[in-house]
Amino acid sequence: MLTTTHDQGAVRVLRFNRPEALNAFNGAMFDAVAEELLAAAENDAVKVLIITGEGRAFSAGMDLADSPSNQAAPVHGFEGMFEAFIEFPKPILLAINGVGVGFGCTITGLVDLVFMAESAKLRCPFTALGLTAEAASTVTFPALMGPQMANWVLLSSEWLDAQTCKTYGLAFEVVADVELLARTMEQAQVLAAKPLASLITTKEMLMAPRRGALREASEIETAALGSLMGGPANQEAIAAFKERREPDFAKF
Repeated sequence: MLTTTHDQGAVRVLRFNRPEALNAFNGAMFDAVAEELLAAAENDAVKVLIITGEGRAFSAGMDLADSPSNQAAPVHGFEGMFEAFIEFPKPILLAINGVGVGFGCTITGLVDLVFMAESAKLRCPFTALGLTAEAASTVTFPALMGPQMANWVLLSSEWLDAQTCKTYGLAFEVVADVELLARTMEQAQVLAAKPLASLITTKEMLMAPRRGALREASEIETAALGSLMGGPANQEAIAAFKERREPDFAKF
């Protein structure tokens, strides 16, 4: 199973469950997460959703080692999962238990509260892969961090430790590793004690003015990614990844 869930009262915990691949996303994983979001959205017994990762990683982002030719055609794909996130009517809390790379980082802009383990770290590696940003992060990150910090995070491809993420505004709380899920659950239960209609109405008022901008940004980013994917710089980055060396972008 690519995801697992369990409920604690009105709080559902969704785990990315590809620990052998550091919870990296392929087409099947996009579909699995989208389906879980849609199911939780429709279930009135679920008031709050926590998302975390199984094993030592939160998510390594896109699975560079998994060829699309090895996968069945996705039902939802990235676009469907993205839509499920921005339409999700209830609070989403992240419990980032380890490294978060690519979408494992940009997902922070699509949820409501982010809790990070002290040892966790995030990275948007897009420029290091000869690519560009995704998941509407060109809109969400400036809103969360301010323009200059967002510029640095998206342009530099540098790692961010948990305390830096909190300073920048990507994380709400940094928690000792062993206490991460318990603390996230504690705060989720505070929200779950409130009326469902109030939670949904408040989140809708927060999200309604933003959805159009998020969709537009994601469409622009997806087109830009498509124009760079498979290009010379991207090919060099993938070759370097497979050969376990640093890419040489001197001629790009």
